Amino acid sequence: MAEEAHSEGSGLVFHPLDQFIVKPLFGEGPIHWYTPTNVTLWMTIAVLCIVAVFVVGTRGRAIIPTRVQSVAEVIYGFIYKMIEDVTGHDGVKYFPYIMTLFLFILFSNYLGLLPKSFTPTSHIAVTAVLGFGVFIIVTLIGFVKNGASFLGLFWMADSPAILRPVIAVIELISYFVRPVSHSIRLAGNIMAGHAVIKVFAGFAAIAAISPVSILAIVAIYGLEVLVAGIQAYVFTILTCVYLKDALHPHH
Repeated sequence: MAEEAHSEGSGLVFHPLDQFIVKPLFGEGPIHWYTPTNVTLWMTIAVLCIVAVFVVGTRGRAIIPTRVQSVAEVIYGFIYKMIEDVTGHDGVKYFPYIMTLFLFILFSNYLGLLPKSFTPTSHIAVTAVLGFGVFIIVTLIGFVKNGASFLGLFWMADSPAILRPVIAVIELISYFVRPVSHSIRLAGNIMAGHAVIKVFAGFAAIAAISPVSILAIVAIYGLEVLVAGIQAYVFTILTCVYLKDALHPHH
């Protein structure tokens, strides 16, 4: 995940953001939309790992589950319960979409902690597709399910009449900021953790402070293990909250 630092003259030279550079898998040159890159490679690996755990690992459907089946069942029950608690029974029909989002983010985050790997969710281009995808789908569900009454989400009928237009503008701006904050939060947290580890890995080249640097790397890596799971959870539960607003705009 981190490239070695080296000394040039009296200074220590390392580039903590080099690990986020998108590179073609084969050869060099410009990257087009169809070019296989390190991003597409690790997204593919994440999908294959999900299939391995949730399709291959559970195909036996044993009464006494294996370890892999137990993990799959725990995650399945956790996400199902989250959707039901946040959105109500009406939101359960969207379980496959939300479960897919959670698993893709979770596996991408954890695979990105492997040495020499790449974390797709550290790129705003990837998280923006996820965030704006949620925004568009939730908005469409809101209008399909409620029609024009979906706009009641922005009109606070219980507030004083003189404040309602102001609150409506604020709510409208807040609504359209959702996909931006949704995507930036995930990419920013993942990128920050990896960059900090790279910085401390660079300082490990200095013998005098290398023990402290190594301890810091271990501590931050442990924190990143937590962050990887927490960010997947945060993205998913926010998706459930937005879906609840679309299904029940007047609540």
